[in-house]
Amino acid sequence: MSTTADLYEQDFYAWTMKNAKLLRRRQLTEVDLEHLAEELESMGKSERRELMSRLTQLLLHLLKWRLQAELRSRSWLVSIQNQRIAIGKLLKDSPSLKAALEPFYAEVYADAVSLAEAETGIDRKDFPASCPFTLEQALSDRFLPDEHTAA
Repeated sequence: MSTTADLYEQDFYAWTMKNAKLLRRRQLTEVDLEHLAEELESMGKSERRELMSRLTQLLLHLLKWRLQAELRSRSWLVSIQNQRIAIGKLLKDSPSLKAALEPFYAEVYADAVSLAEAETGIDRKDFPASCPFTLEQALSDRFLPDEHTAA
């Protein structure tokens, strides 16, 4: 008979169901603690990656809104609002993620510039060196940058 740890490699779904059952029954000595800890960490990292991805997309569309005023569209506005809504829900479910936003803001901005350069054809050097809007502005549902708006 396979151990719970063996099951992890053989059938992940069965492993999750078995460990959930063991936890509910308080049979902690049979729980695959090492893999369970890895999966919990992975879940947290996944939430953080989703938050950073959504913030990147938000900044991408805010940059496009700011730098291509003549091409502004309802679609861009909807994209901005969709990302803000999704970020709000992520932060509501996991408020501690808010602390992860500020330290990664410059990195996320650099990613958004790379995407904006590819999408718009605007040369990287024509984008501001640092994000022209604050994190608070980016997340505010009342904020839309005007062309050449500074933070």
